[in-house]
Amino acid sequence: MRYYEEQGLLTSTRSASGQRHYSDDQVERVAFIQRLYAAGLSSRTVADLLPCVDAPSAEQSDAALERMAQERDRLTEHIAALLHTRDALDGLVATARAHRASLRQPAVRAAAAVRPPRAGEVMPSAWRDETSGIPGPCGRL
Repeated sequence: MRYYEEQGLLTSTRSASGQRHYSDDQVERVAFIQRLYAAGLSSRTVADLLPCVDAPSAEQSDAALERMAQERDRLTEHIAALLHTRDALDGLVATARAHRASLRQPAVRAAAAVRPPRAGEVMPSAWRDETSGIPGPCGRL
């Protein structure tokens, strides 16, 4: 409530000891302000909309409707950007999972298949450096 007062959205009366007192209308106003905040509106937008409540008129209503439509459009654009970002992240996650799966499967097979040659066995060509004949882990070094 103090924040609402600091933002100029609400007023109260004070007792002699400094306690704030709110009328029933102010309590209803707080409920309305909370609905506006719950809809994702900023303090500035809420302040722009309150004149429609304070002094209802066709002009004030039109202005409030226009401002709410602008905020809705802004949120729609933000949602679209978030969806695009999420889709991009989904693609990265799928690529990372596929890469991780490819690392796991060949590594298990390769670990079982790769062993030092025994006496009399021919060393696999992938383990020989073609230019020097010195074994290398991936062929030519």
